[in-house]
Amino acid sequence: MSDSVSSPDPYVEQYPRDGSWVVVARGDLDMHTVPPLRRAMETAAVALPVLVLDVAEVTFADSSALNLLLVIHQSTTLRIAAPQPQLLRLLETTGADEILNIYPSTDHACAATAS
Repeated sequence: MSDSVSSPDPYVEQYPRDGSWVVVARGDLDMHTVPPLRRAMETAAVALPVLVLDVAEVTFADSSALNLLLVIHQSTTLRIAAPQPQLLRLLETTGADEILNIYPSTDHACAATAS
């Protein structure tokens, strides 16, 4: 039995964990693929006060993804887990890494929410 919530989009998975809601994003995040992620994150932000976004399998992110992260950050406690070098570079170049909470893994992000 899985606690995962099915999504019509194959690139988004979500589930509760340690008092937070985890949303897993995969693949490229651009203006065409961000809408399903936005819906999942907006729903998660209402469900629990802490949202962990697992981006370990994100291969590309553009300004629409960055905008989504900053907007969601304003409405909930957002924790970014396991960003790959390309996404991390985008966050660092724009200064978003100074605003967003970034963790090396989903385990670390969820453990931080439990404490």
